[in-house]
Amino acid sequence: MSRQCALAAQKANRILGCIKRSVPSRAREGILPLYSTLVRPHLEYCVQLWSPQQKKDMDVLEGVQRRATKMIRMLEYLSYEDRLRELGLFNLEKRRLQGDLIAAFQYLKGAYRKDGEGLFTRVCSDRTRGKGCKLKKGRFRLDIRKKFFTLRVVKQWKTLPREAVAAPSLAVFKARLDGALSNLV
Repeated sequence: MSRQCALAAQKANRILGCIKRSVPSRAREGILPLYSTLVRPHLEYCVQLWSPQQKKDMDVLEGVQRRATKMIRMLEYLSYEDRLRELGLFNLEKRRLQGDLIAAFQYLKGAYRKDGEGLFTRVCSDRTRGKGCKLKKGRFRLDIRKKFFTLRVVKQWKTLPREAVAAPSLAVFKARLDGALSNLV
């Protein structure tokens, strides 16, 4: 996993260096779209499969986004969290969580009917409290599975507000999820 993270960060840093050398303006309007379309996809490609678990791997990937936000004029002296807030971005850990939850929503709503049939175990109840339809976390004898996509998602799915879980469409879910994630510290 560490090698995958290092390779992704290396490729993203190369592209970021090309942007820095070739774009004379350091305005937000020039750097942010280039970063979002050219660099960030390398940091997020297939993260549901190879999501980094160790702090050092997360820091390597986050360092690329730190460097990119520092390139923007008038923001270089702010802290990383303030730069993200000013630009309306999430840190990469929240972005991975967002991608996991969106993929889980698509599986649960039947977008990948054939592939995701037995992926999650649902526990439905008609109690007045709770979300109505919850996901059940499987039990495993080995700790190796605790970082798998299905287990990561179940833990985070439980923390979502009821409005987000019961969203009628993917677009509505994404909007409600962004609101829920922005409230997280």
